[in-house]
Order: sequence, then C-alpha cells, then structure tokens
Amino acid sequence: MANDDQTEGKAKDIGGKIKEEAGDLTNNEDMKREGQADQAEGKVQKGVGDAKDKLTD
Repeated sequence: MANDDQTEGKAKDIGGKIKEEAGDLTNNEDMKREGQADQAEGKVQKGVGDAKDKLTD
C-alpha cells in the first residue's frame, strides 16, 4: 500500500504535467515552468516515500 509521500508525490507529478501542458497550449512560459517544477517536486517526494517504504519492509 502506498504511503502519503508516494501518493502526494504522484499527484504533484500528474498535476505538474497538466499545468505544463496547459502552459504549452496557451504559450504561458511561467505556467509551463511551474508545471515542470511541480513534476520535479512530485518525483522527489515520491522517491522519499519509496525510501520510507523500503525502510519499513
């Protein structure tokens, strides 16, 4: 079962992809960069959750 960091990280990654695509479609570079940053943050958070999961096994 996924822990909170894994779930929240995945959600940030998906939300970031959506934001990046919206920025791309509207030629909004700031939104596009925010989406990329959200994706990176989500991947890091998911990685922390994965590490926690391995430690508790």
